[in-house]
Amino acid sequence: MAVKPTKAEKKIAYDQKLCNLLDEFSQVLIASADNVGSKQLQGIRKGLRGDSVVLMGKNTMMKRTIRLHAEKTGNKDLMNLVDLLVGNVGLIFTKGDLKEVREEIAKYKVGAPARVGLVAPIDVVVPPGNTGLDPSQTSFFQVLNIPTKINKGTVEIITPVELIRKGEKVGSSEAALLAKLGIRPFSYGLNLESVYDNGSVFSPDVLDLTEEDLLAKFASGLSMVTALALGISYPTLAAAPHMFINGYKNVLAIALATEYDFPQAEKVKEYLKDPSKFAVAAAPMASADAGDSGVAAKEEEKKDEPAEESDDDMGFSLFD
Repeated sequence: MAVKPTKAEKKIAYDQKLCNLLDEFSQVLIASADNVGSKQLQGIRKGLRGDSVVLMGKNTMMKRTIRLHAEKTGNKDLMNLVDLLVGNVGLIFTKGDLKEVREEIAKYKVGAPARVGLVAPIDVVVPPGNTGLDPSQTSFFQVLNIPTKINKGTVEIITPVELIRKGEKVGSSEAALLAKLGIRPFSYGLNLESVYDNGSVFSPDVLDLTEEDLLAKFASGLSMVTALALGISYPTLAAAPHMFINGYKNVLAIALATEYDFPQAEKVKEYLKDPSKFAVAAAPMASADAGDSGVAAKEEEKKDEPAEESDDDMGFSLFD
């Protein structure tokens, strides 16, 4: 008969397992596990098996192990995990794509009824329509001020009603009504709270960002840096092209107002002395554009015309 390990032996084994995971994985998802059952957690472990490991445990034990391991290895970045271990949370160590791991975790959310005293994680709205309940059940709706009418011997809700607001506790009347209507408004599963990646900690909302979002944010930041640099006349790599152009404009303005001359200003002075050169320079471009549009129009006309038969199609040649 196998001997059961003692509590001290279990703690040592858990401590060693957590240290090994900290050494092996550089990405950790911190997830809250409120209202998650053992069977549901088992399904999540099975779905993530291969490149991810789910580890649950007491926060005090995990914090102690992480602190000691950070001191032992000299990896001070691990201390960022300590502040994230608040509440009923677990650690998901992974080597896979963080967004794909989050999507896999979301598959295992299950519906749950509204229990009395439970804090609502979302707003609960009762939709309009026939409830299928007999008229004797109208007292439930009257207590909650839900407008109803009797239609073909059953109670019908007239307008949508916001029954419970997010953050409010579920009352006995709300729970009883939702149970009668067969509505399971809440869903529970592992909810990602934070993401740890090589010492950096950020919100899981960052995983929703696309390349287009990143480029837009980078362009916005670059424009702000450029505007600030130009405003205080501080040269930066982003503002340098604008500074050179502005400097050229100032020197060009001086050259046009005086007899001072330099190679880049000669052409501009020639144009200003003889404006007809503008028309001469623009003429070839205009004719080229017109030619391109004419060719395009002819090609469109050819498409509409019926195809002509050639001599070869008729089976003989005029020169035979």
